[in-house]
Amino acid sequence: MASDRVHAALPDPPSQIEEENKEEEKVFGNIFAELESVDLPLGTTLRSIYDDQPNAHKRFMEKLDARIRNHDREIEKMCNFHHQGFVDAITELLKVRADAEKLMGQVTDTNRRLQEAGREVTAQTEEVIRCRIQQRNMATTVEKLQLCIPVLEMYSKLKEQLESKRYYAALKTMEQLEKVFIPRVSQYRFCQIMAENLPRLREEIKEISMSDLKDFLESIRKHSDKVGETAMRQAQQHRTFNSAVAKQASIGHYTKPVYFLNGQTHAQNGLMIDDDTGDDEEADEEILTAQDLVDFSPVYRCLHIYTVLGDRETFENYYRKQRKKQARLVLQPQANMHETVEGYRRYFNQIVGFFVVEDHILHATRGLVTRAFTDELWNMALSKIIAVLRTHSSYCDDPDLVLELKNLIVIFADTLQGYGFLVNRLFDLLFEVRDQYNETLLKKWALVFREIFELDNYSPIPVETEEEYKMVVSRFPFHDAEIEKQDFPKKLPMSQSVPQIYTQVKELIYASLKFSESLHRSSTEIDDMLRKSTNLLLTRTLSSCLQNLIKKPHIGLTELVQIIINTTHLEQACKYLEEFITNITNVSPETVHTTRLYGLATFKDARHAAEGEIYTKLNQKIDEFIQLADYEWGMAESDGRASGYLMDLINFLRSTFQVFTHLPGKVAQTACMSACKHLSTSLMQMLLDTELKQISMGAIQQFNLDVIQCECK
Repeated sequence: MASDRVHAALPDPPSQIEEENKEEEKVFGNIFAELESVDLPLGTTLRSIYDDQPNAHKRFMEKLDARIRNHDREIEKMCNFHHQGFVDAITELLKVRADAEKLMGQVTDTNRRLQEAGREVTAQTEEVIRCRIQQRNMATTVEKLQLCIPVLEMYSKLKEQLESKRYYAALKTMEQLEKVFIPRVSQYRFCQIMAENLPRLREEIKEISMSDLKDFLESIRKHSDKVGETAMRQAQQHRTFNSAVAKQASIGHYTKPVYFLNGQTHAQNGLMIDDDTGDDEEADEEILTAQDLVDFSPVYRCLHIYTVLGDRETFENYYRKQRKKQARLVLQPQANMHETVEGYRRYFNQIVGFFVVEDHILHATRGLVTRAFTDELWNMALSKIIAVLRTHSSYCDDPDLVLELKNLIVIFADTLQGYGFLVNRLFDLLFEVRDQYNETLLKKWALVFREIFELDNYSPIPVETEEEYKMVVSRFPFHDAEIEKQDFPKKLPMSQSVPQIYTQVKELIYASLKFSESLHRSSTEIDDMLRKSTNLLLTRTLSSCLQNLIKKPHIGLTELVQIIINTTHLEQACKYLEEFITNITNVSPETVHTTRLYGLATFKDARHAAEGEIYTKLNQKIDEFIQLADYEWGMAESDGRASGYLMDLINFLRSTFQVFTHLPGKVAQTACMSACKHLSTSLMQMLLDTELKQISMGAIQQFNLDVIQCECK
């Protein structure tokens, strides 16, 4: 340990001291290098000096002073080295100054002369520069104008299209302007104005096209009558043509029926037929369609415009709403429509025109209206039409008008059926109209029968010649071998009302047959219609007229006898009416569902009523004679002969019973028995009268003479 302390107190050897000095020099050299560098921050370097060792600052200052002194010595050496050269350079500069001043004068003079000489060139150069700038500007302007001219041309084209009302083309031009032309020159103010103006023009086009549509809707409402009239006339012509074809088919010359729909020729089974081969002038006429009568361009134009503008749904809703309103107006009939057939015809024409237009729109516009929409309109219209026809037909009491109404309904139904509308309910309605037609016929025939009965003389028909006989027989099926053997002049048992009534019954059958035409019904159904109509005529109208006739006060016994004879012959003629209907319909009466005529019962009832009226009137006449009896119940003796009133009564009965010879035996016998019984009863009541208090023997003898007279006669 002592040795260690001795070694520690000893100074360091020389080699160690040298190493430390070198290390210190190296450290300070780095520090000075960092300080002399302008790029490095000094704070860190200075901090390292003070943070190193306690005496570092002192040593640093010593080293820094030594460094400064070293640099001063180097500067001094350098200055000493370059001093002579500096002196020589100064001497040279002093010599050059005089030459430089001289040269400066020459340069200034040369510059002045150059400036004077180049002033004109400068002016011309500036002019050239200005021209070049103008040329460049012109080229730029031409280039920009070439871009703007198409825009202006398109806008001018747009204005022309708007003025000429080519709105759909104008919208296409606007679309090109917006998508192609305006984007190329969108930086210019006029293009911005154009772009801002296009939406306003679109709205104007929408308003104008909508205004045109409203004008079209108003116009079509006025022209629907003409369109419907044309369509129904064509349907009637086609129906007539098809009827002629059917007749040809029945004789072996069959041709497919042709009909026209929207101006196109169609035939059944897809077979096209040219109707120019006929001789009928109507076949050569041009077939007019809705498009020929109505300008639909406003609808197409408006539809295209709203489609281009992306507002098609709004247009479709507006169009359908307006057409629904117009449909309701069309379906409103005039108050006096039922008075004339023209009223019905105008009503049907307007409805047909409306739906023909809708059918054309349906097929021409692809979506503006749909089949569902038109079917909805038709179903609504059909219910209204049926209600209107029910109401107005009930007011009609003219069978001719009802028949014309039926024909109009058939043509109306056929026309709309040709356009694809369901019309079964219309044909069902015709059965109701048929009942109304039958009622009007019955009312009309009731007047006819009354007139016939009023004008009848109720006496057998006198026939002077064979021609007159044939004329009567041609009107009424009368056959009697005994009368035919008689010589002319002769009399037929019935009165003149019988052939007239028979003829009128046939006329009613013809009238009923007219209504059955074109109803698309089978022969059996038509036969049933005719038989039912005839039965109604016989059982209601004729029966009522006969009953009223029999009950009339002025109808006497002779007339009643003739009425019985007449009804007998009419009853016998019922089988000929059956044959008449069978010949019309070609339906055998043995068919299971064939309706039988009730004429036999009708005429039997009338005959029984007439017989009863004969009995009643005969008894009334007897009572009138009995009232003339004036017996003197207290007379002493009789007159020896029958009373005068009784002889008159017997003469009356004799003449009356003579008339009864034309009646069937049972009727005449019953009448005689009834008269005799009533007379005996009346005489008995006379004797048994409670007011009669006493009777003399002479009165009894007189009464006995009267009774004996009755027994003898």
